[in-house]
Parts: sequence; C-alpha cells; structure tokens
Amino acid sequence: MQTYDVIVIGLGGMGSATACHLARRGVRVLGLEQHHPFHDLGSSHGDTRIIRKAYFEHPDYVPLLIRAYQLWDELAATSKTALFERCGLLLAGPRSGHVVPGLYRAARAHGLPLETFSEADLAERYPMFDLPSDRYESVFEADAGYLDIHACLKAHLDAAEQAGATLLYGQRVVEWTPDGRAVVVKTGADTFSAERLVICGGSWSASILVDLSIPLTVRRKVQLWFATEDGRYDGAPVYGVEASDGFFYGFPAIASREIKVAHHTGGANVADPDRVDRLLLEDDVAPVRRFIGTHLRGVTDRVMRHSVCLYTMTPDEHFILDRHPNHANVCFAAGFSGHGFKFCSVVGSVMADLALTGSTEEPIEFLRLSRFQQ
Repeated sequence: MQTYDVIVIGLGGMGSATACHLARRGVRVLGLEQHHPFHDLGSSHGDTRIIRKAYFEHPDYVPLLIRAYQLWDELAATSKTALFERCGLLLAGPRSGHVVPGLYRAARAHGLPLETFSEADLAERYPMFDLPSDRYESVFEADAGYLDIHACLKAHLDAAEQAGATLLYGQRVVEWTPDGRAVVVKTGADTFSAERLVICGGSWSASILVDLSIPLTVRRKVQLWFATEDGRYDGAPVYGVEASDGFFYGFPAIASREIKVAHHTGGANVADPDRVDRLLLEDDVAPVRRFIGTHLRGVTDRVMRHSVCLYTMTPDEHFILDRHPNHANVCFAAGFSGHGFKFCSVVGSVMADLALTGSTEEPIEFLRLSRFQQ
C-alpha cells in the first residue's frame, strides 16, 4: 500500500489549489480525481468565473477575498500565465433589493472603493446595458473581473506536480477509513494510506462525507453563450443584475462576437451528480433570453453553445470549511453554492493549514460546520 503525508480527494478548483499549497509546504501529497483533468462534469469549467471584493453575500468574505487576490496574483507570476482579467464589474439592482445594499455594506465594512453610475454615466461608458435608473441603481467595482478557469486549474495542478505532488486520475474513491493515526483510502483501482486526508469532493461531497449527514443539495445550472450583433462587448465589464425574476450575470466578449450569460438563481435539484441531464432545455434558455431582451443591447437570441454546471448548495448558501468533528486528521471543503471558484486560491491555503496544523489564521469561523449542528 502506497503511503503519503496527505491525500487530497478531488482535483477540481479547490482540490487542485489544496494539493498545490500542501506540496509547496514540503509534504508528500497524493491527489485523487475520479475523472480526467479539466473535465466538464462538475463545477470547475465553463471558461470564466467572476472575481470581486465588495461581496454582497456577506461582508465576512472580504478578508478572504483580499487574500485570494494576493494568491491569484502570486500564482500568475510564478506560472507566467494570465489568470485574472481586471475588466471591472457592473452590478445593478433595486435599492431595496439584496445586491446593492449588500455591496455598500461590504464596502463600508472594509473600505472598498465603489462608483455609482447615473443613467447618463452608464449610457456614456457602457451603452450596451439597458438599466433604467427608476428601477436600478448601478454600481461599478474597478478592481474586479474574471478568472480563466482552465488556466487557474492548470497553474495549480502544474505547481503541485512541480513541488512533488503525485496526481492520479480515473481514481474514484469508494471508501475512506480512519486507521489509528492514519487514514486508508480505497479507490476502484488501488488502496492508499496517509497521515491526513483532505476532502474536496465538489458535488460528490455528501456521498464522501456520508457519516456527517451534511445538508447539501446539488443543483443543475446552465451557462449559455449567445451570438452578438457586433463587437461592442469586446470592451464590456463583467456584469450582474438583480432583476425581478432572479439574478443574471455575464461577461465581455472573449471569443469573437460571442458572450456568456447565465441565470444564477433557480435550477433543478439533482438526485445523483453522476446522472445529470446535459442536454439544453427550453426552460434553461427562456429566462436568459428574456433578460437579454430587456437589459442587453446588441445580443441575438441565438445560443452558440452551452455547458451544464453543478452548484452544491448549503441551506444558507455559504461554504463549509472545517475539520471532521470525529477525526482530527480529516478536513473538508464543501458547499460552495455557485459562488466559490474565486476563492480557490485562499481555500487551498486554508485547507493546507487545517490539514497540517489543525487551525488557520484566516477568518473562517462563519464557515464552520457547527452552524448546522446547533
């Protein structure tokens, strides 16, 4: 049986970052992934993810984001790869809604600069958006943008291997068992042992952590790419709108005359992440077409391509980062609820802390499992 210091289950966004941070700290790391690298069956795919600091979901995320920015920039420098495009972020919503008040709350708490756009400002700078001021307040965050998912994954995986990690693919974990001061992990092909275990199972977390009965649900979400009429979205920022029928978001044109737009809210629950309908359904497209028709100028209703993503949801839509309550040498990251990828760099560091020392200096108390066990 092959033995390591730490085994990491799952090599998506969180697992790849965790393997990287552990290996760079000089420990013998084994990363296990059930699929091939860069697969599109979970949550770490779809070209791009938004990154931002003025976090309307909860101000307590902001210190983690400040550290995540630092770590993404360091990874970009060491990998000599462009990971983060700072094109700015425009968020809009009603003044009495969730998004705009949350933005200002986070900005006030952490001294973050934001710019409020009048309708005239918006028309001058970004005329592709139709966001009337009698319905929306439009707020711009300059130090925001998007991450290149494939580049981020590759940079973390490459860095992990360069630091000595062993990464194995096609290794579906069927069982993990505490064995004295070690943990034995069985896959469909082999058995491994390590002093410590980190579980970054994505949408498969509930089945890997079945003994904890973590309240996770998996939601099917579709990302869509639409044809544009011209090149006006070449210089657009990332954007998000809290509309009457949900929260929608999109990106500037990265490929020629094509933009990604998606509906963040809603989505059907998935009973089994191994059995997901990946065909494009009319119900997937209709609300996004309505959003485009109302709020985006110069975008056709023609879908160029689509991708099915899985959101692993907690009841409060906040993450879970913690040690296993019954096994001190096991820790896990789960339930990123559709807004976690931007945190991969710092989550990897946090999980390395928890695995090696049992604690972290990062402010994660609000993300502990205990909040669901009180």
